[in-house]
Amino acid sequence: MTAEPQNAPDLADEECQNLEVCPKRCIHEDRVLRARRQAPGEEEIADLARLFAALGDPTRLSILTALSGGEMCVCDLAAFLSMTDSAVSHQLRRLRDAGLVRRRRQGQVLYYRLDGGKRRETLLGCLSRPLSSKPVPKT
Repeated sequence: MTAEPQNAPDLADEECQNLEVCPKRCIHEDRVLRARRQAPGEEEIADLARLFAALGDPTRLSILTALSGGEMCVCDLAAFLSMTDSAVSHQLRRLRDAGLVRRRRQGQVLYYRLDGGKRRETLLGCLSRPLSSKPVPKT
């Protein structure tokens, strides 16, 4: 059942563009149903939240950028970032927990690389493009 629009003051189109809330309350059931059908499950949402949390740190993004060029050991990453091995290892653990990097041991040295799969391709695509200085238009 669709709610009827409630009375609201008439606002010029330009004024409406700056509002965060619709001046008239009405529900478009077809859009709500489509969004519900397309929405990922709770587990997938939680996984995406962990992914974005991992990507939300400049140091971790720098590590991913470095690894997009190929495998590197912890010492190399520490030198690249001008950080301690311990600090880099902590960041790498977060990236591993998010499924973004994998490691392999060769003797006493740990090497890291971007994890394979769809996330890797998406991540490489994002890391290969410089961010535009232009603001993203509002829709």
